[in-house]
Amino acid sequence: MNFDKVRSILEKKLNEKLPGHEAHLLMAPKPVDMRRFSSSPKVGSRSSSVLILMYPDQNRTFFPLIKRPTYPGVHSGQVAFPGGKMEESDRDIFHTALREAEEEIGVSQKEIQILGSLTSLYIPASNFLVHPVIGFTTNPPNWIPDQKEVERVIATDIHQLIQPETKRETILEPVINLKLQTPYFDIQGEIVWGATAMILSELIEIIQS
Repeated sequence: MNFDKVRSILEKKLNEKLPGHEAHLLMAPKPVDMRRFSSSPKVGSRSSSVLILMYPDQNRTFFPLIKRPTYPGVHSGQVAFPGGKMEESDRDIFHTALREAEEEIGVSQKEIQILGSLTSLYIPASNFLVHPVIGFTTNPPNWIPDQKEVERVIATDIHQLIQPETKRETILEPVINLKLQTPYFDIQGEIVWGATAMILSELIEIIQS
């Protein structure tokens, strides 16, 4: 999709009522863990931010996803947005998203203009309340991925993302004895599921509404 059109839609829609959890549910693994949608997440939950960084390339709109390396943790090897937990020194969720993106994929905070944020989503597995932040930069970034945090950067085309054939479903077993009927996006051969897919579902609904 044309970059200027996508940016214009987001500038307008992010100031209106968001689709929220209705859009999240479309890509939620089943059985659905309704704790994700609680207005009062678990006591002791931690705040984090992720960045959906829009940029133009040959008049189309892209954003980066990252593939996490394999490590001892609940999100090992998964595809996600650049982002991480809020530090005490962060001013707000926007500062967290910008700082984490600079640390993980090497994009200077000075190059990014913030448009707003999507609906927050709780992740029970890691006890994080995630705030998806949307920003844009006017030129394709030069990725400098952090080798400890990022296995590879996946440049994702909005136009391809919204095609019906990109949305699929499979059975995943993220932990022993837990099988989930899981909607996902097939992006460059990667299974993009869970919170990332649910956030993308809201983004798609905003762009197509």
